[in-house]
Amino acid sequence: MKAIDVVLALIFGRIIGFLLGDFLREWEIHINLYLNLIIWIAFPLISLFCLWLAHLIVRKFLFIYQGAKFFLVGAVATVVDLKLFEFIWLLVLAQIQASSIIAKGFSFVISTALKYWGNKYWAFQKHGKENIHKEMAQFFLITLIGLAVDILSFRYFVNALGPQFDIPAAIWIKLSVIFAAIIAAIWNFIGYKFFVFKK
Repeated sequence: MKAIDVVLALIFGRIIGFLLGDFLREWEIHINLYLNLIIWIAFPLISLFCLWLAHLIVRKFLFIYQGAKFFLVGAVATVVDLKLFEFIWLLVLAQIQASSIIAKGFSFVISTALKYWGNKYWAFQKHGKENIHKEMAQFFLITLIGLAVDILSFRYFVNALGPQFDIPAAIWIKLSVIFAAIIAAIWNFIGYKFFVFKK
């Protein structure tokens, strides 16, 4: 593994831990000093360990290592997606009808810009600048389809399915953002690997 892989895995693991801490506070679970240390230390180390395992497997299955990096980039983009969604929806658009869909679409586009950089230069390591316009057009096509998948999935979880297992509606909306991001991520990985960043 390269040094950049180690550094980014640790940073991304910390960001994922931040999201967990945020969920625990929303569920009114007291975060004491020990739990906070576990979140601050364990998640970066778990992230690094999982990437290291993927690196060991890479000799036979390159897509697993790319998938692990893709997952970390996607997890960080999901945190950005979620926090930006909350900011736009709760602070800016809370009074506008259909504001959650508008906020979700905007947060998805911004987080996708982060995904492009992370996937192009880190996950799939395509540093060349040849045919960059074609690559960007392909990326945005896959991303626009991913946006539709993400928003339709979000709408399904929030409106059609609704809160499950007695989960409060506010938390269910956050979980729906994550569920939608996972479904869109599957589409995006396949599209990015085999269509946009193929070598």
